[in-house]
Amino acid sequence: MASRRMNVLVYSGNGSTSESVHHTLYTLRRLLSPKYAVIPITGETLLKEPWTATCALIVFPGGADLGYCRTLDGAGNRKITQFVNRGGSYLGFCAGGYYGSARCEFEVDDKKMAVVGDRELGFFPGTCRGLAFPGFVYQSEAGTRAVELEINRSALPSIKDTVPGLFRSYYNGGGVFVDAKKLAERGVEILASFKEDLHVDSGDSKAAVVYRKIGDGHAILTGPHPEFAPINLNKSNGPPSYAAAIDAIAASDATRVAFMKACLVKLGLQVNEEEQPVPSLSRLHLTARTPSDVAEILASWHEVTTLIDGAEYVQAENDTFHVERAATWGMGSLVKAVTSVLPDAVSGNSKEKPSPEDTPPKEKALEAESSDDSTSGDKIIDYDKVIKRIVPHEKMLPSGRETPSFNHDAYYANLAHFQSKSDIDEPSFGTHLLYGEVVTSTNTILEKNPKLLNTLPQGFTATATMQVAGRGRGSNVWLAPPGSLMFSTVIRHPIALTASAPVIFVQYLTALAFVKGAKGYAPGYDRLPIKLKWPNDIYALSPTAPKPTNGRHSNTDFVKIGGILVNSSYSGSEYTLVVGVGINVANPSPTTSLNQLAAKEGLKAFQMEKLLASILVEFETLYRRFCAKGWDREAEGAYYDGWLHTNQIVELEAEGGVRARVKGITRDWGLLLAEELGWEDRPTGKIWELQSDSNSFDFFKGLLKRKV
Repeated sequence: MASRRMNVLVYSGNGSTSESVHHTLYTLRRLLSPKYAVIPITGETLLKEPWTATCALIVFPGGADLGYCRTLDGAGNRKITQFVNRGGSYLGFCAGGYYGSARCEFEVDDKKMAVVGDRELGFFPGTCRGLAFPGFVYQSEAGTRAVELEINRSALPSIKDTVPGLFRSYYNGGGVFVDAKKLAERGVEILASFKEDLHVDSGDSKAAVVYRKIGDGHAILTGPHPEFAPINLNKSNGPPSYAAAIDAIAASDATRVAFMKACLVKLGLQVNEEEQPVPSLSRLHLTARTPSDVAEILASWHEVTTLIDGAEYVQAENDTFHVERAATWGMGSLVKAVTSVLPDAVSGNSKEKPSPEDTPPKEKALEAESSDDSTSGDKIIDYDKVIKRIVPHEKMLPSGRETPSFNHDAYYANLAHFQSKSDIDEPSFGTHLLYGEVVTSTNTILEKNPKLLNTLPQGFTATATMQVAGRGRGSNVWLAPPGSLMFSTVIRHPIALTASAPVIFVQYLTALAFVKGAKGYAPGYDRLPIKLKWPNDIYALSPTAPKPTNGRHSNTDFVKIGGILVNSSYSGSEYTLVVGVGINVANPSPTTSLNQLAAKEGLKAFQMEKLLASILVEFETLYRRFCAKGWDREAEGAYYDGWLHTNQIVELEAEGGVRARVKGITRDWGLLLAEELGWEDRPTGKIWELQSDSNSFDFFKGLLKRKV
């Protein structure tokens, strides 16, 4: 059983523009989430990480394709070509369309602008020639047009008959695919054509969007930008013609969306019936098992708090927080002149520049803040610039009205229950909680804001119902839609324990704590088939896995349901760790969920609050034992009981394909131990020790690569 292709990767490296990346992420997430995780990928990650096995679609947005060539010519393009031939899909917008063609001809008669040359991918086996329309200026909207496109219904059977055959799309600098009709014998299909006269010779057709089957995979290349939603285009960013173009694009926006859906279906993806809304950030609720402890946390923030007209703000390194005391709760969180005192903070969701109207700055701040509870028209949101609002609960826990998706009473009751069954004296993990229904990332809120982090007590935990910018290992992102359990816990680890209890093992303890917490949730849950993939992923047996051979399932029968991220810093006498966990509990997409596993065993669905409490108590129990005894045989044995790799044979690509058998991890620094194999897989006596930070892993293909 092949690994589930659950990722859609958007190239954000050299050559791409941030605007094109944002538009691409916005549109694809609305059409594909949560079935797929739509995430940016750098050139370095594309070259060095084993992304191909779980990727359904790789996307190259607008920008400058020479930057793509400089980064990826050679090894990168070979990897992309192999990925597509083996069943993956490629989607190139504008510069990504030039890049995916066999030849690029851009402004050949302009010595300053000309870009001419062959391209390695060659998914379109001809020339992409531009400018299709004149007037393009780099980093400007001067050449923007609302080009009219005609849909080729015969090539896109998923488009309903009720959808009009014409629509207008954003265009700024793209090309036309020359002689596309003649290349039909090589598998080229025209999905949409330009209706207007073109600036360059396009040959036998005016192909604006083309498709081609490549081996077992697919490729779609475009000249215009059908991924640009008009709601995210700001009329004040260009001349009057730009404003008119935005209006023209908006007039046929429903058809644009239908066309984008049909293209994604053509590439073999599952598309949402309705677009997913862009979520707004919610309030963060600060609580404690003993409510009076909340006052102590607030007091510890005194030195990092700014008072503005009676309102309290914590301006940390990455985020600005507005502390909403009981006196201001329910009054719309009105902010007075905050932008003049905290110039880097934005009170609302919109990225648009201020209008030219003479609206007083204070009134604009009030209006922006009050709009933060809506989706503001489902525009692109710069979440880093939105003020995060913290509501401290110093007297009683939040009501169900305030936090309908998380029952604080149930959480603290279950925490007390599991703590009473443990042997922990004065427990701390999870006794202070910061909860938000929709957050950027629990890890980011803590780890990227040291001014705030340095004030938080041992075991302080942040959790959320949904996070919109979750972080994973390296440059990966683990997005968490509703139905996921995600949390981050603060650990202060003494440097004096470095030799006996190295920090590297905390990620293994976290993984083990999750398994123990889920299996110890209630009687019967110990049967759940949950496993650990080194170094920091949680896997589970797919509900659709075939019956095991010889009583054992293959590793490829398991799918990822979660991940762990540990960030560390140190000062003085201790490390400060932020340990993040994200797990699919109730959401079956994009892989499977704990609730599906439970249902198969005839067990009830997990309650988020109880599961979180169970994991945190197991985590603290394991961590305290680790501090006292280190990574001893008992801890090691418990970890091996849950992992996937016992005696697995892998290939060390960096060592010329040497075969080796995984034997475990070292007790001193947590390195992966692999025994080299020779003829007939007999041990040669050589042992390899591999680090998670300098090697990339595709265990299900049996490959270990050295990062460079």
